[in-house]
Amino acid sequence: MIWGSEQVFADADLAMSLQFGSEVAQTPKANSIRSLSMKRRTLVILASLMVLAALSNHLLFAQEAAEEMPEYGWQNVLVGNLNFSQSAFDNWAQGGEDSLAWQLNINGKADRKEAKYDWANAGKLSYGMVKIGGLESRKSIDEIKAESVFTYILGVYVNPYVAASGETQLAPGYVYDDVSKEQVSDILDPGYFTQSAGLGYEPFKELKTRLGFALKETITRNYPAPYADDPETSEVEKTLIEPGIESVTDFSKSLIGGILLTSKLEIFSNFKAINEIDVKWDNIFSAKISKYIDVNLNIKLLYDRNISTKRQLKQSLSLGLTYTFL
Repeated sequence: MIWGSEQVFADADLAMSLQFGSEVAQTPKANSIRSLSMKRRTLVILASLMVLAALSNHLLFAQEAAEEMPEYGWQNVLVGNLNFSQSAFDNWAQGGEDSLAWQLNINGKADRKEAKYDWANAGKLSYGMVKIGGLESRKSIDEIKAESVFTYILGVYVNPYVAASGETQLAPGYVYDDVSKEQVSDILDPGYFTQSAGLGYEPFKELKTRLGFALKETITRNYPAPYADDPETSEVEKTLIEPGIESVTDFSKSLIGGILLTSKLEIFSNFKAINEIDVKWDNIFSAKISKYIDVNLNIKLLYDRNISTKRQLKQSLSLGLTYTFL
């Protein structure tokens, strides 16, 4: 009976010590129960932390995968710009000439991206006229260009591609003097066509470059010189075919102040004259002033020894209306 009473009192002391954190009951049994309870709590806390960590990692990876998941299928863009410039004078003592100028630009892209291939298509149309004083209207800019590039995705640093491009103009071109004009070009006269195959590299989203073997054709009808005709021969050649190596680099970057730079550098080297390199470098700086108004600066550099031994440069600055159709 005495032992039973002591056991009851010991259990009561143990319960009180567990409830209020008292250190009165320090019997081996109490220490064992307390140690077991603390281990259970620790295990529960650790298990909860592991579950939370695993859940957070799962959610994080799922979010990153969703963000990095490419958008497969067709992605189409079609943008048009119409720019005007006009000035008029009436009894103006300081002098001046009435003028009216306009320019139309249409740029389109149709890209299809899939897991195993990328098919990129682009087209450009630029045409403009200017009239000064009593002179007849003259062409200020005229360009039609289309390009298609099919790339097979290997999942490595470089990927094989095949490409084709064409370039010409829309209307007749003239060279003017003080009293007359002489026609020197027309639609598909000349026309430039290139087919190529090689390897492409895309180190980051803004930059794409490719290098491959190419076949470049220059075709003419009524104006073979200086585009296709060889002055060293007695015959008049209306078609010029040049095998060689082609390098094409596309760069697009948003600059400070919301200015977008789009640059395309094309280099072609003929196998017959490896030291004669054709260069086309087209740069467009565009800035959106409002939803329907933008400004564009186009600088194009051209070097083709078949046409001229000096570099050719064309620059145009336009401000006008813009509309995105697609």
